Amino acid sequence: MSSGEEQDRGVRVWVYDRTMATGRPPTVHELAQHLDLPAAAVADSLERLASGRALVLQRESREVLMAGPFSAVPTPFAVHANDRLYYGNCIWDALGIPAMLRADARIDGSCGCCGESMRLALTAGELGAVDGVVHFALPARRWWDDIVYN
Repeated sequence: MSSGEEQDRGVRVWVYDRTMATGRPPTVHELAQHLDLPAAAVADSLERLASGRALVLQRESREVLMAGPFSAVPTPFAVHANDRLYYGNCIWDALGIPAMLRADARIDGSCGCCGESMRLALTAGELGAVDGVVHFALPARRWWDDIVYN
């Protein structure tokens, strides 16, 4: 494994460790400090990870926007788990957060069509009774066509 691959792996691991621990991904500055790397080297790693679809970066700042299933910004899919608040990028990701954390969770979301609120509960890996339907507007093969807006 090249040193660039090792660096990228270290950046990716700490992005996920930090996001799981705090509910938000670290900034480039925080990554650089923690990993004792120049900010430019961290930014290069994030770009490589984004080009490999491991992360999604914000268009302007190039900070982490999505470390799937986690969103760095508030979304309509709030996940309450481990006494923290996380955000999923979509309902699929919101359901993935408790699975990734191996934690019970409550998901407060809303219907993408009508805006009606919906609440889901996951206990011991099982989804409780839900009155509603989850709809995916695009097939999964098209999600990366424009991952931020699809």
